[in-house]
Amino acid sequence: MDELEQIEIELLLEALYRHYGVDFRNYVMSTIRRRIWHRMRAERLTTISGLQEKALHDRSVFKRLTDDFSINVTELFRDPGFFRTFRSKVVPYLKDYPLIRIWHAGCSTGEEAYSMAILLHEEGLLAKTRIYATDMNEAVLREAKLESFPLERMEAYACNYKLSGGRKSLEDYLTATGGRAEFRPFLGERITFAQHNLAVDESFNEFHVIVCRNVMIYFNAHLQNRVHELFHQSLSPSGFLGLGNRESMTFTSFTDCYKEMEHNEKLYRKVK
Repeated sequence: MDELEQIEIELLLEALYRHYGVDFRNYVMSTIRRRIWHRMRAERLTTISGLQEKALHDRSVFKRLTDDFSINVTELFRDPGFFRTFRSKVVPYLKDYPLIRIWHAGCSTGEEAYSMAILLHEEGLLAKTRIYATDMNEAVLREAKLESFPLERMEAYACNYKLSGGRKSLEDYLTATGGRAEFRPFLGERITFAQHNLAVDESFNEFHVIVCRNVMIYFNAHLQNRVHELFHQSLSPSGFLGLGNRESMTFTSFTDCYKEMEHNEKLYRKVK
């Protein structure tokens, strides 16, 4: 990336922040650069400055660009070992809580929030749990609120469920209709989907569990520390934090604030 391109990207991100209040200035530059060039080709533009002008004066272009910046990768019981370890290491503590509040940050289309609801139902905890699932992307939240997924994913999701330690059949939690698998209503009743931007928004509650998996890999060190501070403020004493398999507490300012519960699955408990 040459100097002029670097300047144009920085000016574009600064303009988006000043005009719309969205902050991508501390995202990993290589990822942002690829997404910008993808949007330029799609809009048939030849310069980043041209994309900046379009995004500032045409909200639909701004929306398409920021949707490109949002990385949405998820599935039901994604990385089954995480949910299996959560069931064995965290659930025994949660059984003593009179009320359980869980935050899924960067929830995308919601499959992992529903995975948590299914797991907690099987452990007899769902009725006293409220799951808050947030993402910055309005489009994926609209899809999450459909409370369903395409039927063609069913086989892979059923395999994940079994590997995660599922005790029944995944089909017990679903109804097939119109080419989609709809979650049983009692699951969705315990989940609240809402928009929240980890780069700029503050804490909105105190939680016993926060799950944010493979979201911060797209953030630079400054923004990662900002998000870790937000999570530390938002976790109750002795609360639990789940990260993705490509993330860790190492080299953050909060390494000493947590006890590692399971190294391979990146589960931590707040100790101070």
